[in-house]
Amino acid sequence: MSIRVLIVDDSPLMRALLQHRLERESDISIAGTAANAAEARQLIKALDPDVVTLDIEMPGMDGLSFLEKIMELRPTPVILVSGSTEAGASATVRGLRLGAIGCIPKSQLKMTPGAEDDGALVAMVREAARVRFVPTPARQPRASATPSPTPAPASGSGNGASLPDVIVIGASTGGVEALHTVLSGFPADCPPTLVVQHINGCFAGAIAQSFDRAVPPRVMLAESDMPLAPGMVLLAPGNDRHLQVASAGSRGLRCVLREGDAVAGHRPSVDRLFASLATTLGASRGARALGILLTGMGQDGAQGMVQLASIGARTIAQDQASCVVFGMPRAAIELGAAREILPLNRIASAIFTPSQNGLP
Repeated sequence: MSIRVLIVDDSPLMRALLQHRLERESDISIAGTAANAAEARQLIKALDPDVVTLDIEMPGMDGLSFLEKIMELRPTPVILVSGSTEAGASATVRGLRLGAIGCIPKSQLKMTPGAEDDGALVAMVREAARVRFVPTPARQPRASATPSPTPAPASGSGNGASLPDVIVIGASTGGVEALHTVLSGFPADCPPTLVVQHINGCFAGAIAQSFDRAVPPRVMLAESDMPLAPGMVLLAPGNDRHLQVASAGSRGLRCVLREGDAVAGHRPSVDRLFASLATTLGASRGARALGILLTGMGQDGAQGMVQLASIGARTIAQDQASCVVFGMPRAAIELGAAREILPLNRIASAIFTPSQNGLP
């Protein structure tokens, strides 16, 4: 069966462009098109599409308000089609936190019918079609309904061990909201933390700014040769370089941005981040590291987590019930690399809340 897509956009040109691009694929069909939220609401009820592409800026009810209604009343995989301006990027981040599966900037779509593109839109539609929301009694998608933990003092860890010297996190589909939940439980003086979230690079800055305003640690885009320091969360900045960890000699650790081929289909790659930390620390200091894999499609990060586990690092994978997509955590679990499997809302507390009498 083909993937049935509903296109929602107030621009006739954009609707035609999206329809033309998607109909070229044998496994995708257009269930319908709508120019506004009112039309889209009726079509969603009548057609029950597999995926919705949604413009953020529309007359009447705007795209974010409509997205919130979709996720509340009829959870459906939604891809945001957004401007990459500062305002558009900020709105896109809000949409991802509301439950959108992915986003693509309008600037990435070729405006000439038949023009070649990099296939990002098609890949995203196929990925979104594999998402299955599990409604809660409140009718919210499970991942969006997960409460954020209360920040804890950085005085110990949930398994009775000392805090790690450095934390690395990987996420993909559904990862923006998952990261917000985890980082909300980090104290302001958390260990230096590096994050690879699979996202179009033009939205990375807006994600960092949004997190920086909402969570206790300072969050910013990583820059090459930036030293790692407590209270700092560094987000991989874009699509063209890998974020890695390197030694800074007597000064500790630093992050670097390296060019290179995509790994597991991604650049930046979670595998490259995790592997670089394992190589830099080695077995003698491996127990001072922590790797976390959150919701996401595919296998990126699984092999890197194997390397972290092999040097004695603590490794955590998000559990299936709280994932939007269980692909990345599942791959690490199947390889035996994830030593702990935790619900999203327990990950931060497992790191920072001291256990009583050494028991979790």
